[in-house]
Amino acid sequence: MDEHPESAETAETAGSAYPADASRRGRNPGGALDRRAELSEFLRTRRARLKPEDVGLPDHGRHRRVPGLRREELAQLAGVSVAYYTRLEQGNGQNVSAEILDAIARALRLTGAEHAHLTHLAKPKQHKKKPSTRTQVVRGALRQLLDTLDGVPAYIGGRRTDILAWNAMAASLFGDWADLPPQDRNWARLVFLRPEYRDLFLDWEQKAIDIVCVLRMDAGCYPEDPKLAALVGELSVKSEDFRRLWATHDVKEKSYGVKRFRHPLVGELTLNYESLRFPDDSDQSLIIYNAEPGSPSAEALHLLASWGRDATRAGTGT
Repeated sequence: MDEHPESAETAETAGSAYPADASRRGRNPGGALDRRAELSEFLRTRRARLKPEDVGLPDHGRHRRVPGLRREELAQLAGVSVAYYTRLEQGNGQNVSAEILDAIARALRLTGAEHAHLTHLAKPKQHKKKPSTRTQVVRGALRQLLDTLDGVPAYIGGRRTDILAWNAMAASLFGDWADLPPQDRNWARLVFLRPEYRDLFLDWEQKAIDIVCVLRMDAGCYPEDPKLAALVGELSVKSEDFRRLWATHDVKEKSYGVKRFRHPLVGELTLNYESLRFPDDSDQSLIIYNAEPGSPSAEALHLLASWGRDATRAGTGT
């Protein structure tokens, strides 16, 4: 009885693999990301990662032609009709209620960031105070704050993983971004298009994943941003790794964690980082790195600070 709907899903899933013309998929002709396509792919990939046993459903051992849960199984968990959920997964989120989205988010076991991303895609805010194309400006007081953070790398990041401002220690660790054209002061371009950053980050794959997840969150918040669509298109054409990670539709917000580096002057460092959003502009964040007191990494940072401009010139060769 359920062979026909599953067969239809099989064909649909096969067509959702990231294609060779990845720069055009999920984009409108006008240069914006296609919100309906984004919603459809996001729901499909979230459903595909769940197995019946993950959500307490019986698996009768029959051959499953699609990965993860079937649509009817997900609809059952969420308490909605199969037809309703199918329309939503096809990108038709018009008039969907917050309660229905909450139920679907629970059924899909979404994280907080994923839940927020689903809401942005299905119910885009029509009253955004700041257009996505506005110039990102860092307040003068924040630039002064960066300069007072002596001995620790710190920078201000904006939309699309743009790097907006930084202190001398950030230049010593990452290379002098001032030597780059403004459009290249962007983490996605640095990580995916510059080989020296593969050497700098000991866990390059995780850094790349983090970057793509943040870009996905931006795409949900600002699907009409032509600069973001252009960036995604450029990276999709130039980087196979980006195409692979972009196709996962994974999302997460900037937060905190640990990064390991291999610097050309001081060797390996293990640094903690914190990402702090500004209350007057949630699109901008202050990211600060620091080392455990008394650790070899703390001594390495001290050496970088003492070398000043010489360390900046070494950086990543930028």
